[in-house]
Amino acid sequence: MTDIEIAKKVALKHIREIAKTLKIDEDDLLLYGKYKAKLPLQLIDQKKVDQCNLILVSAISPTPAGEGKTTTSIGLSEGLNLIGKKSTVVLREPSLGPVFGIKGGATGGGYSQVLPMEDINLHFTGDFAAVEKAHNLLSALIDNNLQSKTRSLGIDARTVVWKRVMDMNDRALRNVVVGLGGTGSGVPRQTGFDITAASEIMAILCLSDDLNDLKKRLGNIFIGFTMDRRPVYAKELNGQGAMAALLKDAILPNLVQTIEGNPAIIHGGPFANIAQGTNTVIATRMGMTLSDYVVTEAGFGADLGAEKFLDIKCVSAGLSPKAMVLVATIRALKYHGGADLKNLKETDVEAVTKGLVNLEKHLENVAQFNLKPVVAINKFVSDTDAEIQVVKDRCAQLGVEAVVANVWGEGGKGAEDLAKAVVAAVEKSEGKFTPMYDWNESVEAKIEAVAKKVYGADGVEFTSKAKSDLRKIKRLELEQLPVCIAKTQKSLSDDPKLIGRPTGFTNTVREIEIAAGAGFLVPITGDMMRMPGLPATPSAELIDIDEDGNISGLF
Repeated sequence: MTDIEIAKKVALKHIREIAKTLKIDEDDLLLYGKYKAKLPLQLIDQKKVDQCNLILVSAISPTPAGEGKTTTSIGLSEGLNLIGKKSTVVLREPSLGPVFGIKGGATGGGYSQVLPMEDINLHFTGDFAAVEKAHNLLSALIDNNLQSKTRSLGIDARTVVWKRVMDMNDRALRNVVVGLGGTGSGVPRQTGFDITAASEIMAILCLSDDLNDLKKRLGNIFIGFTMDRRPVYAKELNGQGAMAALLKDAILPNLVQTIEGNPAIIHGGPFANIAQGTNTVIATRMGMTLSDYVVTEAGFGADLGAEKFLDIKCVSAGLSPKAMVLVATIRALKYHGGADLKNLKETDVEAVTKGLVNLEKHLENVAQFNLKPVVAINKFVSDTDAEIQVVKDRCAQLGVEAVVANVWGEGGKGAEDLAKAVVAAVEKSEGKFTPMYDWNESVEAKIEAVAKKVYGADGVEFTSKAKSDLRKIKRLELEQLPVCIAKTQKSLSDDPKLIGRPTGFTNTVREIEIAAGAGFLVPITGDMMRMPGLPATPSAELIDIDEDGNISGLF
């Protein structure tokens, strides 16, 4: 059966029953129908957060279709509950870009899903829409101020860096001109759209401690300069209150359930190749308050999501995972071993063996963070015993435990061995990771630390635009911020064609965007764009709904 067919056969529990397993009072639930609810922030208890075991799930460099971190995260949490541990999985919300693009939804797969999958993959509880509206409100306020004759801040339209956003892959909107149509229609200027998952508002939502912190961060958004080169921030437009009001429900984490009736918290949805790639600090703390074990994932390979989870989110929020699961698939190892994308279902032990260099580099990176990894071999139907054994043998040589996780086919039962291995890793944990850099280092040093240590680059080259941005950052006194590097997910390098474990390459930083409200800088490398495009055959073409309201084609 397809993912959506499996999901539809599940008899969902009322969300009140899921809340009861977490000892949440029914009166504390903000219900969104029978199967979704938002949780109030006052439930968070820092003492319980400090006592919880946080488990990070990441992966090797993926194929274009992804490698199942979400599926593995859900299955692992199911497995932990099966072996008697109180566990909640905490995930990001899906963006409509991938849902209608190439990757599909982000609710897991097979018998390892969060439900109701149609709702979660589409509009869910409206958090993405709220982020989009708050972002575009600021855009409207900026253009309104440019037009104003009585309340003008004197903003130089040529310096405005704030774009608009939309939660869709639409390459035609990357570069647009607004304000055409005469003096009554605004000041003409070039701007563009990013995808909502790349919005600084999304990043702010995901890093805020509470509503007051959210409002403060919104006010600190850097907009551009005045004609006399004075920096302008969002608080000067007095929009942070209205923006925060639009986000008053979006800041509350969403409670749903897994196929096996265990709790799942889903909140926030930044991409990991162009943003920080992890769910909200609030959701993570909520899960850690309500459970003994929290399983959370960080987008794409460990060079992206895990690095940002640790160097940005954990340092900012004072969190530290006690174990890390590195998801590897036989098909991704074949891909990085040089096998053609169309032939990944065919048995190819040689390609798997060659592709192990990618896994080895990611394992080295985990060790650099002072964390002990467990490798989860996310089993696909086409995998053979010989191919799996190659991975197990190499991991054993490296002193790393590798466990087959058949969560797609068996749900929590297929993750019991993985759950036991993770518990053992937690019990041996030293409890504190080592960041890849100190926030107080120079911006160049921080970028080079990630590029050289994590990606394996020989060095970093800054374009003239990037050097100009560095001078701007210094002038704005924002050098102490961490770096959230935008880089292709398809390679450890900034060139998607360099598979496996590339060496002898230089990372090129094209420009550096300033996310002062979120509290980080965004160096953009290679050809990365913050508004993706649809593939030649988008997933949207497969999705349909019948006259009874039954949706098909989601995956």
